[in-house]
Amino acid sequence: MKHRLFAIALVLLTTLALSGLTTAQSVSLIFWSTEEQPERARATQAIIDRFEAQTGINVSLVLTNEDILDSLMAANLAAGTLPDVMFHPVDYTAAWYSDGILSAEAATAVINDLGKEQFSALGLVEIGDGQYMAVPTDGWGQLLIYRADLFEAAGLEAPTDFDKIMAAAQALHDPTNNFYGIVAATDPSAVFTQQTFEHFALANGVQLTDDDGNVTINTPEMIEALAFYTDLVGNYGPPGVIDVVSSRATYFAGQAAMLVWSPFILDEMAGLRDNAMPNCPECVEDPAFLARVSGYVPAFVGPSGSEPAQYGQVSMMGISTSAPPEAQEFVKFWLSDGYLDWLAVSVEGKFPMRRGTPENPNLFVEGWSTLPTGVDRKAPLGDFYSPEVISLISEGATGFARWGFAQGQGELVGAVYQSLVVPRAIADILNGSLTPEEAAAELQAEIEDLQAGLG
Repeated sequence: MKHRLFAIALVLLTTLALSGLTTAQSVSLIFWSTEEQPERARATQAIIDRFEAQTGINVSLVLTNEDILDSLMAANLAAGTLPDVMFHPVDYTAAWYSDGILSAEAATAVINDLGKEQFSALGLVEIGDGQYMAVPTDGWGQLLIYRADLFEAAGLEAPTDFDKIMAAAQALHDPTNNFYGIVAATDPSAVFTQQTFEHFALANGVQLTDDDGNVTINTPEMIEALAFYTDLVGNYGPPGVIDVVSSRATYFAGQAAMLVWSPFILDEMAGLRDNAMPNCPECVEDPAFLARVSGYVPAFVGPSGSEPAQYGQVSMMGISTSAPPEAQEFVKFWLSDGYLDWLAVSVEGKFPMRRGTPENPNLFVEGWSTLPTGVDRKAPLGDFYSPEVISLISEGATGFARWGFAQGQGELVGAVYQSLVVPRAIADILNGSLTPEEAAAELQAEIEDLQAGLG
């Protein structure tokens, strides 16, 4: 009898154990990623495969186009079929949280478990009381790149504020010899112009709205920023409309003392991409010449700014309000065991927003600098850029700034970007149609109309 009872108990225990194992293995997560390119999708799937093998949790990867991401999310919200985890730009975070899509409780738990002190850009998603709408994963910050060799020869200081930027542009501007003090975006049809100017506006203390959501564009600080930027690019930049391609080409040809661009230029400036090769006279023998002789200013400040600012674009891992607890484990794996593999997907454009661990605070920043980058040739950025430059870029990432996100106005930011009202206003000042004062007043009215249209 005892043997029979023991056998029955053993069967029951085995059944319960198998049931528990089956339950654990049956957990399945849906992960949306905007990294659609085949090479990046394969790298993403490889990280997922490692997570599944380690945890027994299934993850289905769904590739989503960033241009339709917001409408796709709205449709899934209405249908009650939200993904569990979504890799997305910060532009959508505030609106998705407001719509009940994102779980601040889950995101905050991940951040605290991994060590809040090692994260950058938390201010873009903070909602107060130590709560965060999503988890920063990676990003890039706009850079003011300058010819340090020419600055040194002319006795000029690094361009860390408006006065030094203007002084250098004036001193080095030589249009008769096809050389310009600075090259920066002026194209009225390009978001790149918005991103470039916003860097200058943030540096001068300009915000899109106040904490109550009131538009704050028609201000002395904005007028000052508009006047400075249009004076700078209008009088000390190349003639004509300057876009993302022509600005890079001008600097690569050795025809500009300063350039405002994203860090996506870093591998190109090192001569690792055939369709965007530096072609300055010195670059013929040394393709990485400009990488070696350039200086880098991530954050600078204007006369009305309280501190240096840097425009930054940050990507997030969001956890939906309907996600099971296993979604948190997935995001934590992504930002630890899988993190360097993820950053390697696009090294120059994926600076780690988690700098390290509590035990090794610079683990991922140091690892990032050793990852191979490039297209036609591969090499670590650390082969071309000094530890001081890498450190400078790292320090800048701790203070990325953007219009509107700290005030919870992500939806308005999206509308401003889509409407291109700021690039058009800059073009109107440059062609003499508006003064900076008139442009600031018009922008105030146009952005208030956009806000009203959002309800």
